[in-house]
Amino acid sequence: MTDAITLEVIRHALLATAEEMARNLCRTAYNTVVYEIHDYGIGVHDANGDVVADAPGIAIFTRGNDHGIHRAIEHLGADNMAPGDVFLLNYPYWSSAHTLDTLVFAPIHADGQLIGFASCRIHVLDLKQKNPGYVLDSTDMYQEGMFFPGSRLYRAGEPNQEIFDIIRFNSRMPERTIGDLQAQVSACVTGVRRTQELAAKHGTGHLVAAMRSINDHGERLARLALARLPRGTWSATDIVDSDGVDTEREILLKATVTITEDEFVVDWTGSERDVRGPINLPVGQTIALSSLVFKALTTPDTPVVAGNFAPLRVITDPGSVMHAVPPMPTFTLWTGLLAGEVILKALAQGMPESIPACSGGDVSSMMGLGTSPRTGQPWLEATNEAVGFGGHAGGDGEDGIMHMSEPGCRNNPVEVLEQKSPMFIERYGYVPDTAGPGRHRGGVQRVYRFTAPSTGIALVYRTKSAPWPIAGGEPATPARIVLNPGTDREVVTRGSYNALEAGDVLANVTGGGGGYGPASAREPAKVLEDVIDGFVSVEAARSAYGVVITEGPWAVDEPATARLRGAR
Repeated sequence: MTDAITLEVIRHALLATAEEMARNLCRTAYNTVVYEIHDYGIGVHDANGDVVADAPGIAIFTRGNDHGIHRAIEHLGADNMAPGDVFLLNYPYWSSAHTLDTLVFAPIHADGQLIGFASCRIHVLDLKQKNPGYVLDSTDMYQEGMFFPGSRLYRAGEPNQEIFDIIRFNSRMPERTIGDLQAQVSACVTGVRRTQELAAKHGTGHLVAAMRSINDHGERLARLALARLPRGTWSATDIVDSDGVDTEREILLKATVTITEDEFVVDWTGSERDVRGPINLPVGQTIALSSLVFKALTTPDTPVVAGNFAPLRVITDPGSVMHAVPPMPTFTLWTGLLAGEVILKALAQGMPESIPACSGGDVSSMMGLGTSPRTGQPWLEATNEAVGFGGHAGGDGEDGIMHMSEPGCRNNPVEVLEQKSPMFIERYGYVPDTAGPGRHRGGVQRVYRFTAPSTGIALVYRTKSAPWPIAGGEPATPARIVLNPGTDREVVTRGSYNALEAGDVLANVTGGGGGYGPASAREPAKVLEDVIDGFVSVEAARSAYGVVITEGPWAVDEPATARLRGAR
């Protein structure tokens, strides 16, 4: 039995271990997606593969790491994992992500026994997928790169040169890809070393018992929070623009949420089947995105541990878009970024006071690649953009922050993108009149434009479905991609692979958040602030909110506003 004080010391030491792993990764990674955006998932796990400490990055990665380690243990056997081994897993149906989101993990041994694992998942740049950068139109798994089903990168502390050679000779960007994999190894080795030091300091038995207690406590917290949620069953649907192959076919996502005294059930039955393009999800990611929403509702203020998710049960239909089976393509994982808000849409029917309206609804990622005119070498840079968040019972949505699926992430700074690629950022800022009007308006978003003689890959899959409101609010403007805006060559598009000539422009316009409550109930003084801040135009203040604004100085014309609102 470990006393409470020692347990807290061990818990915080494990969290510090995960944070040190993240710092090590960011210092050694080659890829700005990792060290600038924090596109990673890092965890320390017990001997079963259940996470006991993590470092925030992409939230669904950490929970996906659990699933991947569980499957690797089933495949390889825990007895075949020796001290000094480091494994690589990117087989999508086991690893919970696409081939480029590689999971590297290492067993942790102390006193001759397996006591846990250290894990690190990142997005690497190239593993022989059919297109450089990103694959938007694959129709089976074999077009999506090389698979490693739990292969040893290191054996007993020595590199497995054959695996590294396979990667080196099959990658378009071998130096950066192998450099990033070695950064993952370094992070995992750090996790192993620090956890072994804890075992030596406190005793292996005490450390193992502490890990068990950490997850038991996490489960108790989740069940206490579950007991405070309303009971009921609610369903909701939404769509993904297309699967990238059948480009006019909208892909249905359906979630039915049931809350009982002892379970929170998310049932994805009824979601689209027979989806030919690569937006199908490995089941591990479906579980992970469902876990993210459950965590936000129940234990948002405590670190992630596997015990938090004991009351959660996820139901999927194998062969559907929410549960890919071989050889279904899975490369474009945007379904996993959009589906969380389908759960929220269902829950908003039963607890509107606790759920925000829909955010801008998409990560709206842009990736550029080509050959650098400065170095003659291949280049690839990417960034995810901020969106507006939905209004809620307590106030307005946030303006321009990362989508709910990536709460630990950042976007790539303008200075970094311009220094590392032949891109020039012409404009970066908020776009007025895109938030959903309401008593509490949705947050507005930022627009990102760049010029580059290159290929521009737009990863935007929610442009047809407007971000939904709550309680009488109004929908927001969805995301969109505009090629060469304001010219006779202007094209409005969505998820796409675009060949750009030097001087071409791609505008990445992210979505606003839905409104909460009737727009006519918003205080005129707040509408005036929105106009002054550039979030709402004078015209929209009148037409959407019924508020008349005068200029020079800015003010609310109260008599005219009263007449206009009265007439409505």
